[in-house]
Order: sequence, then structure tokens, then C-alpha cells
Amino acid sequence: MNVTAKAFAPAAISSFFEIHYTQSGKSTAQIERIGAVGGGFGLQKGVYTQVTVTEADKNAVIVSINGEVNRAKTTTHTAKILLSHTNRRYHVQVDHTIEVPIGMGFGTSAGGALTTGLALREILALPLTYNQIGTIAHKAEIQCLTGLGTVSSLTFSGGCVLVVEPGAPGICKIDRIPINPDYVIVVGYYPAQIPKKSVLSSPEKKREISRHGKKTLATILSEPCLANFLNCCWDFAQKTHLATDGICKLVAAAKKAGAIGAAQNMIGQAVHAVVDEKNAWAVEEAFREILPQNQVFTSRIDFQGARLVK
Repeated sequence: MNVTAKAFAPAAISSFFEIHYTQSGKSTAQIERIGAVGGGFGLQKGVYTQVTVTEADKNAVIVSINGEVNRAKTTTHTAKILLSHTNRRYHVQVDHTIEVPIGMGFGTSAGGALTTGLALREILALPLTYNQIGTIAHKAEIQCLTGLGTVSSLTFSGGCVLVVEPGAPGICKIDRIPINPDYVIVVGYYPAQIPKKSVLSSPEKKREISRHGKKTLATILSEPCLANFLNCCWDFAQKTHLATDGICKLVAAAKKAGAIGAAQNMIGQAVHAVVDEKNAWAVEEAFREILPQNQVFTSRIDFQGARLVK
């Protein structure tokens, strides 16, 4: 047996978030019921995953990212959980091709885990639904401290996505702000990474983020349109002190160049600006006056979510 399957997940930009480690105001140990609320966008650029499975004497999972072997703990954890659903033993080779910067707030850990689950389920014909696979990937993200709610948003892509109640797929509550499909997202990023693990493990920082995240969601829902969403998210980045001077320069440049709005990737040294496709060049040029050309790119918005591909 040597079988291959492939899957794709959009890059998932989170524009703001509020951390939830409680359920109905009380602490909970049920990982599938915790996570984050927030909102953002899925991109047509993202994570392509090819999984190849061979029968073996014992289970093994090897992961590569863009051709190089990588620990990829969230992907590995997800694959091992799925392997526990069968009594047979397999060697699993996972090859991720990632089209966006890693560690910059594009949800690549969640995308890698979810696509691995979808492909492995297809190969092994596991009796699991889409949401059950998503729940496994959601738990892996939280346990590995690589994210809080990105997996759920990847299962419900469709423009500007709002996760209004936390949890794994099927438990969370998701809405969206309808947007024009002619809009594109122009991204500019710095190579330095924000240490996500230290942010997600700091009680003080989590309280600050959650306080402002709660207010941000309420303000967005009071006027659910794209311009208000982006303005609220940029306000969130500044009030939580996640926005650096470099991020501020990029947001100002995008707005001056005619973007509908711009905000910071959560959590990353990157800015995403939403702009009508015919005007994207102006924002690209504005970013390139600040950044090297290879740190600027444009993508259309995804409206399908994570899925198997040929």
C-alpha cells in the first residue's frame, strides 16, 4: 500500500481576537469548547498538503515544509491522533507547500493540521466527519500553543469571517460580513516574528487582549460593514500594543494609497489591506516604498474553505 491524497487550506488572516478559556463564565477542561472569537479573511494563497501513507510495522509521521524536514508539531500531533483511529500501522509522509510567510499570522499551523487530517482521513477511509477532523486539528492547535480558533474559521471561509462564539467546528458560532468578490488583499510583512507562545501563555497579555477583543466584536456587530470592521481591528492592534512603528507605517501608507482599510495580522509583523482589485497596484507600490519587493504580495479572497483537491 502506497496511497496519496492532497488538500488545500486558505491562508487565514486573523484581524482581531478575544481569548476564551471558559464556557458560560466558568473554567472548562473541554478543549473543544475553548478557543477564541475574532474575525478575518481567507486567501486563495495558502497551504497545499500532500500525504503519502505506506503500511509499516509501527506508526511514524515525517513532515516537510517547502521541501525541508520540519518538526511541525501541530501537524504531527493531528496525524498521530488520526492514526489512533485505526488498528493498523503506517508510515505517514506529510509534505506541506506553503505559499505565504510562516509565523506571520497567516494561520499556517491550523491550515497544515486541517489539510493533513482531511488527506489522511481520505486515504485511510476513517469514519470521521469534516467537523470531527476539524475538532482534532482545533485541539492540536491549542495543545501545541500555535493558535486558538483558526481551524474553525478555515471550515467556513467566505469573505470576511466572524467567529462570534468560541470552540471547535460544530460548536463555535460563525457569521460573516458579505463583501465584494472584486476586492483583493495586499500584504506587507517584516521578517521578524512576534513570539506567539509567550503572548498566549502570559496571563496579563491574555487579559488585555480579551478585554479589547470583546469591545472590538461588539463595535463591529453594531455596524457590520467592511470599513468599520477594518477600522475596529486596527484600533484593536493599537490598544493591545501589538502594533509596532513599522506596522503603523504600513497601515498609514495603505490608507493613503486608497485602501478601504488595513489592519495587523494576529499575531504577526504583517499588515493586510483590503482594496478594489483595479487599485491594488497603488497599495503595492506604497508598501514597496517601505519594504523589499519580496515582502509584498497580493491575493484574491477565498470563498470555499479547506478542502480536498486533485
